[in-house]
Amino acid sequence: MRFELNEELALLQQTTRDFANTELKTVARRMDETEVFELDVFKRMAELGLTGLTIPERFGGSGFYDQGMANQAACVTLEEVNRVCASTGVTLSVHMSLFSSLLTKWGNEEQHQRVLPKVASGEWLGAYCLSEAGSGTDAGSLVCEARKDGNEYVLNGSKLWITSAPYADVFIVFARTDKAQKTRGISAFIVEGSRKGITIGKKEKKMGIRGSATSEVLFEDCRIPASNLIGEENLGFKIALDTLDGGRNGIAAQAVGIGRACLEDATEYAKTREQFGQPIANFQAVQWMLADMTMKLDAARLLMYRAAWLRDNGKPCTTESAMAKLFASEAANKAAKDAVQIFGGNGYSKEYNVERYFRDARITEIYEGTSQVQRIVIARNLLGD
Repeated sequence: MRFELNEELALLQQTTRDFANTELKTVARRMDETEVFELDVFKRMAELGLTGLTIPERFGGSGFYDQGMANQAACVTLEEVNRVCASTGVTLSVHMSLFSSLLTKWGNEEQHQRVLPKVASGEWLGAYCLSEAGSGTDAGSLVCEARKDGNEYVLNGSKLWITSAPYADVFIVFARTDKAQKTRGISAFIVEGSRKGITIGKKEKKMGIRGSATSEVLFEDCRIPASNLIGEENLGFKIALDTLDGGRNGIAAQAVGIGRACLEDATEYAKTREQFGQPIANFQAVQWMLADMTMKLDAARLLMYRAAWLRDNGKPCTTESAMAKLFASEAANKAAKDAVQIFGGNGYSKEYNVERYFRDARITEIYEGTSQVQRIVIARNLLGD
């Protein structure tokens, strides 16, 4: 049992940290204020090999997949990116954890050769289309339809809350292929953004992760070749659930990164901010908040790494991923709340980054399964339901 990163992961961590602290830090606040994701950031991450961490090396990946460390590498990277910019973090997380991992595991050889090299190199940015207006937590009730017509499928319907939709080049779309079934009547498809019949709908005005575009995607008689079906027909719901195990751990990494930002900024501020003739770091009330942040974030990181290791080694990790996501997201939100409190009035001002961390942290308890859903997952597995 090891509690430290190996040489390859440690180098990846340092490379990502250097990028985040130099290049990403200069644009993070601007993207939040303008609500525009700067694609140059994604291209730069691609140059560093960060967009291909979950893809085999023969398709342009960075080699971590072949070494059985893809999920661990993703977690290391996502923590460092989210420490500086959660908007960039969720963009990269969806690209790696939901799109690339899914296609790598469930796609066929032809799909791998056609799509993965472009995704690994950053030529294409991937998006994941599962949620709809009436099917968020209850994803099995989706109504977007894919009707077979000869050697094609025809897609009709809409998707909501799609990360990166306005600038994505390729989507994985879940659609109903059997109206008589619920969860057993859903299939997954590759849909290139250049196809006719795709329209990007309204962009959501969000509380946090504002630099990441979240939009509606509309499909109207959108024709795709039957070869774009991922896996087998009506296997989509199983694919979605399996993929979310990895995706939830990606959100755990995001939460740990945001929480670490809160801890580090609050610690430095407490050392320099003076009240009653001394730094507020001398006061026990502040020390205890910092101590709790440190303890909970360290525990969250260990839960995250355990789930990532299990997934990399082909072991079941549904419960462990749910635990990591639940604990990390709640730890991040508490850290953000306490960081604002330590900053006092300054924490409520946009002049300081903790205000942004507070807004960004909130979503981690909601997307890819709310905290309540994670508790249901954990309890059902515990009880054998």
